[in-house]
Amino acid sequence: MKKSLNWLFDYPDLQLYQYEEGFKFSLDSILLAEFAEIRKKDNNIIDLCTGNGVIPTILNYKYQKKIIGIEKQEEIYNLAKLSAEKNNMKEKIELICDDVNNVFNYFSKESFDVVLCNPPYFPYHNLKYVNDNEFKKIARHEIYVNLKGIIKIAGELLREKGRFYLVHLPERIEEIAVYAHENQLAIKELQFIYAKDDRLATIVLVTLMKKGKFGTKVYPPIDISKAKTYQNLFKRGD
Repeated sequence: MKKSLNWLFDYPDLQLYQYEEGFKFSLDSILLAEFAEIRKKDNNIIDLCTGNGVIPTILNYKYQKKIIGIEKQEEIYNLAKLSAEKNNMKEKIELICDDVNNVFNYFSKESFDVVLCNPPYFPYHNLKYVNDNEFKKIARHEIYVNLKGIIKIAGELLREKGRFYLVHLPERIEEIAVYAHENQLAIKELQFIYAKDDRLATIVLVTLMKKGKFGTKVYPPIDISKAKTYQNLFKRGD
């Protein structure tokens, strides 16, 4: 399968490898990386279902922090490795090729300050959305891990007051709230993203905190069709 090296949208110094036919990184991952707030004291950061390393690449570019990424598909994991080398981030991005369900074979519970994930969006039983391409099928459909499992893993990885940044479909926000409660995660921030003003939200960005207090900030909607850049797109008020 032919791979190509592509500039990462409006990040002039960043390039990523991807497969032209089988796998391409998504705007959702870029938005999640921009939405996440990485603080000085956040030293243990992991991206679940990292794909070809979009999120670790942007976070290292912005914060110069070491980022861990775990990806099940070996071919896509290899793209992430090539991308880390190309961007001179080989020492700053640690990549693991394994199923996200095996993450505790590598790390202890309650050992991370920040967890991020752009997971598969669609239940596998919903055949309407199943893609014939195997790479895309695994990336988009809950074949190996579902929303409930991802939130459980994130909750167990996080230290108290640690943060989980998630991007998902707005139609699944009720599920997110239920599974978050089951895993001692409080929804602290919601950011709805639109492709056009007159349509329903296309994705939602969520900040969840381990053992956080009740209280959720819902930010003004963002229409990305009007965005001139994705960098520093999110402005948080008090």
